[in-house]
Amino acid sequence: MIPQDTHLRIGSLLFEDLDQIDLTGPFEVLSRVPNSTYRLYGKTAGPVRDLKGLRLAPDAALADAPDLDILHVPGGFGQEALMEDAEVLAWIRRQATGARFVFSVCTGALLCGAAGLLKGRRATTHWASFHLLPFFGALPVNQRVVVDGNWIFAAGVTAGIDGALRLAAELRGEDVAKAIQLYMAYAPEPPFDSGTPERAPVAILAEARRATSAITAQREATARRVASRLGIAVPAAAD
Repeated sequence: MIPQDTHLRIGSLLFEDLDQIDLTGPFEVLSRVPNSTYRLYGKTAGPVRDLKGLRLAPDAALADAPDLDILHVPGGFGQEALMEDAEVLAWIRRQATGARFVFSVCTGALLCGAAGLLKGRRATTHWASFHLLPFFGALPVNQRVVVDGNWIFAAGVTAGIDGALRLAAELRGEDVAKAIQLYMAYAPEPPFDSGTPERAPVAILAEARRATSAITAQREATARRVASRLGIAVPAAAD
């Protein structure tokens, strides 16, 4: 736990076509961490839209971000466009180097991997991209939240809330995290037990895989290029 009198600078990467819950779920938690400042940073200071059209605006451009204590990297389809973006990857590397904690949600893990930061780390990501983690030298762990030292990885989308609560406990203690959870009335009771590939009905899972097949194939092609750049051996492409 970090001393309460230490002010914490928390920052999230904001980009076009991210999945807004990867951002706003953790924001709901981390913006309530005592004695902290939470800001959003984008490639420019202009607004972006999430995958479904929600308009979001950064507080500042990447170049104007201070050294962050906590770096939050969300995911979403728009992650793919940044996988070989030298400016964004350099920013992630620089911020991660000095951060007390790095928090990845969903396919934000792939961005961290493209920045060369996952070698030898236990990590997780969205189920549709989970098989790509070894392309970045990561050790895949099929859990909703994975902690590896000062790195916290949340799997898909809503798992970001769980990961953020875990992070809040690391920052200010479990009682603070529990109080945040209570304020949020976060006690999920989903009407269906279909939230993981292991639990979803076979037909539902097959359709979900079909719906994500194009972006998954694109991500794998990019991951192979990144792996080559990072000097990581990966399996040959399937025929």
